[in-house]
Amino acid sequence: MSSNWPASVGRIVLPEIDSTNAEAARIAATLPGPAWILALRQTKGRGRRGRDWHDPEGNFAASYVTRPLGPPHDVALYSFVAALALHDALIAATARPDAFALKWPNDVLLHGGKLAGILLESHGHGALVGQLIIGIGVNLRGCPPADTTGFAPVSLMGELGLSLSPEDFLGLLAPAFHDWEERLAAHGFAPIREAWVARAARLGQAITARTVTETLEGVFEGIDPSGALQLRMSQGLRVIPAADVYFS
Repeated sequence: MSSNWPASVGRIVLPEIDSTNAEAARIAATLPGPAWILALRQTKGRGRRGRDWHDPEGNFAASYVTRPLGPPHDVALYSFVAALALHDALIAATARPDAFALKWPNDVLLHGGKLAGILLESHGHGALVGQLIIGIGVNLRGCPPADTTGFAPVSLMGELGLSLSPEDFLGLLAPAFHDWEERLAAHGFAPIREAWVARAARLGQAITARTVTETLEGVFEGIDPSGALQLRMSQGLRVIPAADVYFS
């Protein structure tokens, strides 16, 4: 375990599991506090909007489970915490800040290809979210099949020639996540938003956002205080809470 591992956070490493998010949901009630669950092999990973997440051998599949006890709109901001932590961990591993960018709402790009994804799943406790599970997948070694998002999958090994084990990557990710989580708790979303926008892909450039009902084209201007996409269109600024984003 990394010497920088957060003292208050558990660590569970499993040789194989169906889904780290599913396992986190199964054991969450028995955990004394927040914890990372890492699978060295995941057989039924899942991504956003019910998409399959494929995990070639040697890739990273882990979930962070915690009890935030906040309203859903606040808990959803953990997606940006996870993205910033991933970005920091990847830079720590590669010393290549120029190679990575964050794509709204929940992906990390390497040389413009999809390297990592984030999936949040929560369970309520009255009007509050009593349990949050953040699933993270990173193509450390192999590339899964191309999906329908329009971004070719890439791997850390394939693009940069770096061999990194899932356990070693978790040792970089967990302290980075803890640092950003502490900032969110201490200072709110404003510094998280600023840091995320500074690392965003295609800021100030034309993008396409597809919601369930419409396809919108405009200039990506950042995210608002709720984390929603800000798209400058000919009719004015449009704020989009949920969509899939495509680059021209």
